[in-house]
Amino acid sequence: MSSIYIPKRALFIYAHPDDIEFGVAGTAALWAKNGCAVKYIVITDGNIGSHEEGMTTQKLAEIRRAEQTAAAEHVGATVKFLGYDDGVLQPTLELRRDLVREIRAHRASVVVCGDPRAFFPRDTYINHPDHRAAATAAVEACFPATNSPLIFPELINEGFAPHDINYVYISHPIDGANCYVDISETVGLKIEALKLHKSQMGDWDPTERILEWSAEIGRKVDFKHAERYRRITLKELLPPEDE
Repeated sequence: MSSIYIPKRALFIYAHPDDIEFGVAGTAALWAKNGCAVKYIVITDGNIGSHEEGMTTQKLAEIRRAEQTAAAEHVGATVKFLGYDDGVLQPTLELRRDLVREIRAHRASVVVCGDPRAFFPRDTYINHPDHRAAATAAVEACFPATNSPLIFPELINEGFAPHDINYVYISHPIDGANCYVDISETVGLKIEALKLHKSQMGDWDPTERILEWSAEIGRKVDFKHAERYRRITLKELLPPEDE
């Protein structure tokens, strides 16, 4: 299916600064542009992503948080950093609890995250273990924990009541894509946001590559540019505008 659905509140959960910009910022920008309250949860500070001489993990974390904040603001989103270390992320119960807290706090109708099954998405790439860990923790937070009063009861004591998510959007699924979001009007914002990650982009201009990728996906559903998902329905909206 191609999607024109605009949720009221969406939470994008990914491992590193720039993961969202590379993968799903076109959708985030489109939804924000149409009134959705879009929030990013960035689990790690991306604090090992540099080979620059003299760089420290603390300094890099500060740089990458600033870049990610600017990138989120550029498309109309807010961002929260959970402060986990880069490169050693695990889908622990602690992380699951942290994500349930964020989902309940935002009252997210949609959670967007990666595919926990994606070890070898193509023959020339091994997916970063942090990506898989973040995706696993996000999916496990979505169900059943987020709407169960008996899992993590301490969250209720903190004021975070159980909450029903409507949909989970799994980005870049290794199979079973059933939802394509037309980002033709926001792909430019996606590229501009990605360029704000200057510590990672260096002298590389990602424009051609991003346009090529999104056009390839779009051709499957007659969109000029698109992002693809496996959309999982947890609580159907009937009709959608009554969310």
